[in-house]
Amino acid sequence: MTIDFEKTQGLVPVIIQDAQTLEVLMLGYMNQEAWDKTQAEGKVTFFSRSKNRLWTKGEESGNFLYVKDTHIDCDNDTILIKASPVGPTCHTGSRSCFKTDYNQNFIFELEKIIEDRYANPSEESYVNKLRKKGLNKIAQKVGEEGVETVIAALNETDEDFVNESSDLVFHLLVLLREKGKTLADIGLNLKGRHSK
Repeated sequence: MTIDFEKTQGLVPVIIQDAQTLEVLMLGYMNQEAWDKTQAEGKVTFFSRSKNRLWTKGEESGNFLYVKDTHIDCDNDTILIKASPVGPTCHTGSRSCFKTDYNQNFIFELEKIIEDRYANPSEESYVNKLRKKGLNKIAQKVGEEGVETVIAALNETDEDFVNESSDLVFHLLVLLREKGKTLADIGLNLKGRHSK
């Protein structure tokens, strides 16, 4: 599909969404030149109406938006870009320009934190200590936390159940990383099962 820049006097709205959490991060505008540059460089470039020029998000702060996927709406006059943000997106220092409740998506942020612990291990990190013990220990921890979650569900308080469930999910995320898999892999698998 081709973007109809003429329909909107040369500028189209662009919605930026976190590719992992699907959180809406910001809204900007692009002209043809900004769109072409975004596609060529893989970093989001807008047309700044206040500066009256092209503006690559992060050109001053280093908080770039790396393009993961693009979609054009059914009227060919709005772009949705799923991006991987480096640092906060909003000029105020917030993750998003919209005051949204990010807690529901923290599990994806936790996956990023675990990935960072793998890439940049530190002696104090629990993830690093667990990783050093190897795959068998990581898998064993998932089993232990699974049993503790079942016990909490049957015999303990709701708070205990949530705490044990959180431990289970955390250790499962570490196991997924150890095996080179992600939540996206799980999501695709579940989607495939659902459509059958």
